[in-house]
Amino acid sequence: MSSMMQPQIILLKEGTDTSQGKPQLISNINACVAVADVVRTTLGPRGMDKLIHDDKGNTTISNDGATIMKLLEIVHPAAKILVDIAKSQDSEVGDGTTTVVLLTAEFLREAKPFIEDGIHSQNLIRSYRTACNLAIGKIREIAVSIEGKSLEDKKDLLAKCASTTLSSKLIGGEKEFFASMVVDAVLAIGNDDRLNMIGIKKVPGGTMRDSFLVNGVAFKKTFSYAGFEQQPKKFLHPKILLLNIELELKSEKENAEIRLSDPSQYQSIVDAEWNIIYDKLDKCVKSGSKIILSRLAIGDLGTQYFADRDIFCAGRVAEEDLNRVAAATGGTVQTSVNNVIDEVLGTCEIFEEKQVGNERFNIFSGCPSGQTATIVLRGGADQFIEEAERSLHDAIMIVRRALKNSTVVPGGGAIDMEISRYLRQHARTIAGKSQLFINSYAKALEVIPRQLCDNAGFDATDVLNKLRQKHALPSGEGAPFGVDVNTGGIADSYANFVWEPAVVKINAITAATEAACLVLSVDETIKNPKSESAQGEAAAGAMGRGGRGGFGGRGRGMRRR
Repeated sequence: MSSMMQPQIILLKEGTDTSQGKPQLISNINACVAVADVVRTTLGPRGMDKLIHDDKGNTTISNDGATIMKLLEIVHPAAKILVDIAKSQDSEVGDGTTTVVLLTAEFLREAKPFIEDGIHSQNLIRSYRTACNLAIGKIREIAVSIEGKSLEDKKDLLAKCASTTLSSKLIGGEKEFFASMVVDAVLAIGNDDRLNMIGIKKVPGGTMRDSFLVNGVAFKKTFSYAGFEQQPKKFLHPKILLLNIELELKSEKENAEIRLSDPSQYQSIVDAEWNIIYDKLDKCVKSGSKIILSRLAIGDLGTQYFADRDIFCAGRVAEEDLNRVAAATGGTVQTSVNNVIDEVLGTCEIFEEKQVGNERFNIFSGCPSGQTATIVLRGGADQFIEEAERSLHDAIMIVRRALKNSTVVPGGGAIDMEISRYLRQHARTIAGKSQLFINSYAKALEVIPRQLCDNAGFDATDVLNKLRQKHALPSGEGAPFGVDVNTGGIADSYANFVWEPAVVKINAITAATEAACLVLSVDETIKNPKSESAQGEAAAGAMGRGGRGGFGGRGRGMRRR
């Protein structure tokens, strides 16, 4: 009797929402699948674009998985994992963001019937991890190295990798043009890991084909004063002085106080101010430099002074551009004009100011250290140029990765089909339930070629059957065959130069498996009521305080009488 009258134990705060068990896990899986359905149609060369309109009225057109996931502002806690893996794929390898989201959702979709049938999720997780390791081993086995090739061959191979990435983007129509540009830019910065050494400048107007690469630095003409037009606009082998100081006539600060006993002393103070600025300008000229760039303002006096002496100057240069000029020309940014020695001056072969569209650009080319490059992008609409910049970022990341990890695998869903076949074959050697789970993992990998067909408007079942038959050939010659989006059949991806770095696929499969295992391992979600109400209370409190201050009462900022 006493055991029936046990009092209820309250552990959690009143109003706490807890959901647990099988329904909770299935709800999380459904949320992840719903998110993947948003980006599903953007995969591949025939993928569609998404137009996202945010609350500030900004419009973004993109088919980059990471960009779309970022702009969706997902609130479901389990679905947020997909946003995180898309971001990590983007920052790590640059491409394959849609792939990683699709694979995660497909792994979860395949796991759902097992969960509903009462299989413990830990069994699934164990099998998925085993399958992931087997898949990565297979990728490394199939991958072809591009090491030891001549520079021309290497450039050609890297351009093929960049073309594969760009083929699914908005600028896919000009992929060869941009691929060679990206490869030249990446090779120009050499072993430098800093991505900001490749500058991308956007100039609306013209066509995509008007875009060009500068082997050096280019930046928009800065704000200029009178006298600027009298300065020379082209130099050969000039010395370049980089500064981080103001070259303006500086009066005393407002709170300074000077007491004079004799009015004639005032003139000496004014003269001192002029002497200070003239001394600075004179030292710049004596350094022998023909181009003077400063991060801070160069005033009208300085501009005219330099113009009279045939020196080009530009003030208020963006810090990023100044650092790139320093890296390219071998100069060092100075914080003083005293004791400027030749070692801190940079140089380049040609400096010129050029008109690009409506903008004027200062271009430094033929730089000695050559550790930087600038791509000037042209195009019709602003949104188009923004998307072109995102596409080039992906291509640049891919080429850098291919240079460092110099192995490539066939694209177009070929590698996915080959791993799928290999895992199905391996699953037959395993006794027990694990066989079913690895089979489901293998089936999930087929989502990539299937989606490529769907997005291109082809019959996915027909193409997949052809691919399965080709990959099942005992000789192994069918391994590089993938979807041909041009004809709707199958083709040798290696022969068609549809290549991608092995690191992209390895990263995507690892990240997708980890994310799927993470979602499967969650069996309870606890939502604290405080976390929702706290924001509301804070907002209400702020309004209350603001109200009191505004209606004649003593607000926090008013002085007591």
